[in-house]
Amino acid sequence: MALIVHKYGGTSMGSTERIRNVAKRVAKWARAGYQMVVVPSAMSGETNRLLGLAKELAPARVMPAYQRELDMLAATGEQASSALLAIALQAEGVDAVSYAGWQVPIRTDSAFTKARIESIDDQRVRADLAAGKVVIITGFQGIDSEGNVTTLGRGGSDTSAVAVAAALKADECLIYTDVDGVYTTDPRVVPEARRLRSISFEEMLEMASLGSKVLQIRSVEFAGKYKVPIRVLSSFTPWDIPIEEEARSGTLITFEEDENMEQALVSGIAFNRDEAKISVLGVPDKPGIAYQILGAVADANIEVDMIIQNVSKDGKTDFSFTVHRNDYARTVDLLKEKVLPKLGAEAVIGDTKICKVSIVGIGMRSHVGVASKMFRTLSEEGINIQMISTSEIKTSVVIDEKYMELAVRALHRAFDLDQEPAAA
Repeated sequence: MALIVHKYGGTSMGSTERIRNVAKRVAKWARAGYQMVVVPSAMSGETNRLLGLAKELAPARVMPAYQRELDMLAATGEQASSALLAIALQAEGVDAVSYAGWQVPIRTDSAFTKARIESIDDQRVRADLAAGKVVIITGFQGIDSEGNVTTLGRGGSDTSAVAVAAALKADECLIYTDVDGVYTTDPRVVPEARRLRSISFEEMLEMASLGSKVLQIRSVEFAGKYKVPIRVLSSFTPWDIPIEEEARSGTLITFEEDENMEQALVSGIAFNRDEAKISVLGVPDKPGIAYQILGAVADANIEVDMIIQNVSKDGKTDFSFTVHRNDYARTVDLLKEKVLPKLGAEAVIGDTKICKVSIVGIGMRSHVGVASKMFRTLSEEGINIQMISTSEIKTSVVIDEKYMELAVRALHRAFDLDQEPAAA
């Protein structure tokens, strides 16, 4: 009997009527003989509502001091949606039980609001599955070694679902969203964007890390580490479509580059508006400078993305990097208070009006000139490149935010992403 994990996003759980449709879909799979585990997100807007209440009670600048309580608060959103889904399934005549992350338990570290999963005890879930029950597990949360409720950060329900699928050795993890798969880029920016039938794990990992909102990056990392097959599909298709049709819809994330895969030169274009650039000016050009700057940032649990160091002049250099825009003010304050005096640097400046645009494709491995084509395309549109980062299957640039949509449309057109790729 195949074991399948379903994950439903907040929009899919956005009302009692939508929850009822999710229940009907899950019941269809259960009645077809599948063992079913479901990981739902909080109802759409609920997490923001809860955190908004917290901000009414405490100044936003000191909210990090309340991270433990914020996790306690935010975790209730998924608990409510899980219980409601269990009730809806029971009303459909399907035996179902819901669990909070701590009841499974899903063990995490103690990094509140950004916790990472360390282990999952599958005994309780397997016993329920053996008894013929549909098991519903809250996404986005777990419990640390001290018994504190923790959350995994925004988009953490994807990570929960894939981690549960990995722990249970599920046959497949189906991620139901408000889109019907992974597209060459965001259709809201490029209406001609095309849905991909399949995409490699490596490409999906790059797309997720570069700003694609379809899957959370840590969920893709989990999938790659434990070889969990993932399919991204829409929860807004009719719930009663045949399972065989549903199981072939959406976009399959594969782990082998076989001859049936789409072998486009570039598979997709990702972009991220949430970037901010920080530059430390007049830094002494000597060994250990990068560590002294970025080590302090890492110790504050702030993730750094793109990094560039200018050529030394008169023994001084400029050091620039990007962080998430939400971390910008905290990073600048940290550098001014703790790093600048120690290094003897001249100044710290920043820019929050930037964005990152990236091209991704496994076809880039065997073709030269892809990056130069990207740069030429942007140049022809009068778009200046501020920073560049490359890997074997992607090239990313930082540009002025006001040019983002123009850049994405131009690159999508330049790489013929609106056209079906030729057969391999």
